[in-house]
Amino acid sequence: MKTKKLLTFLTIVFYLGMSNCYSQQSLTSSGGDLTGSNGSVAYSIGQIAYTTNTGSNGSVSQGVQQPYEISEVLASEDFSELVNDLIVYPNPSTDLLIINMSNRNGLELDYTIIDMTGKVLKSKKNIENETNIVVSDLPSSIYFLKITNKNKEVKTFKIIKK
Repeated sequence: MKTKKLLTFLTIVFYLGMSNCYSQQSLTSSGGDLTGSNGSVAYSIGQIAYTTNTGSNGSVSQGVQQPYEISEVLASEDFSELVNDLIVYPNPSTDLLIINMSNRNGLELDYTIIDMTGKVLKSKKNIENETNIVVSDLPSSIYFLKITNKNKEVKTFKIIKK
């Protein structure tokens, strides 16, 4: 009899405790999880409602997956020594973009700036170890800076123009 009362009491406590538990929910049209050898990503499409909380230190959007920007997009293993020394700064940029490298092998490197539609906006052949690119004439957007050696891609950078 005591066991039955104890079991009934624990069932009621458990049921009442679970009625106050909430999980994340959202109304989306689609979404899912993708997993590969380099990691995993969760995505949602068509989320119609979320909450934004703002404070003195910033804001957070609950229920919205936050983006993570990666400025270095692609590298070729054929140029591993050069790729380690090749940097582009400042990113994001407003007026001037600087390519800095140590070209120990005397490669003939070129650069091309491409917009999101694939249109070539600027290019230069045989760039120096430190090359300045004026980007003040470009509208604020995201661009790709492609470094090539004899039409073979060395490295591509994602550039944000403010």
